[in-house]
Amino acid sequence: MNLNHIQHKDWRLLDSSAFPLVGEALLPFAVDELECRLIGKGAQPLLHIWRHKRAFILGLRDRKLERAHLAMEALGKRGYAVAVRNSGGAAVPLDDGVLNISLILPNPSGITKLHDDFAILAGLIQETTYRLAGNVEGLATNVAVDVGEIAGAYCPGAFDLAIEGRKFCGIAQRRQTGAYIVQAFIVIEGVGAERARLVADYYRDAAGANESGYPIVNEQTTASLQELIENASVEHFVREFKKNLLGDKELSREFNSYDGYNEFELSQLIKQMVNRYDTN
Repeated sequence: MNLNHIQHKDWRLLDSSAFPLVGEALLPFAVDELECRLIGKGAQPLLHIWRHKRAFILGLRDRKLERAHLAMEALGKRGYAVAVRNSGGAAVPLDDGVLNISLILPNPSGITKLHDDFAILAGLIQETTYRLAGNVEGLATNVAVDVGEIAGAYCPGAFDLAIEGRKFCGIAQRRQTGAYIVQAFIVIEGVGAERARLVADYYRDAAGANESGYPIVNEQTTASLQELIENASVEHFVREFKKNLLGDKELSREFNSYDGYNEFELSQLIKQMVNRYDTN
């Protein structure tokens, strides 16, 4: 993939993936929201990489299902931090084997190019996957990473990434005035079907009487990269992704935790997101 259209030379990197989060699932989304505001006012672009030990992230439509509150309570009793995100997409389970990546980029012109913005992150993940498969040119003969919606997968979208029809990555987007966020979840380690089963169970429990009003998830349509290519790991993917995007670029700041952020400001953003998106 030709990345010359990513013109930004000075980047910041926030990579907390070595220390998976516990508890509040909306913290990284609040950081993205805050950073998007800062970048819209002139701050450098940010690459944000993170994991959560045990969370279940809902889309807006998932929260509106008839018995959603009961299904969310059931997940909470099983130890999941449950939250409704402010970007597009549907339900996604998170754990140590799922990597989350956000690209937060300026958009001073205010022109919306949804296809191009999704394609940037999809292309980066596609090429990184080829690197993991052992071919830095992205022409590995035994691996083909396809981009396009995978019917029956959880959180389906036009920029799903899959190998042999089994999805391992989904992408969503959030826009503000002057900047935007493109977010991806990447299933790297473990068993993809187990995550799909968890999502299918949520929809069954949340649907109530409206059995036709929720997505049907097929467990066999999701796999981890570990199941699809040899030697895939979160650490390897993070290393190759950063090399792929940031190889010849300058980092104005690199940090691995959220300690430098104003805790009160983030807590207020989290509260706002709960009030706006997590309602009956």
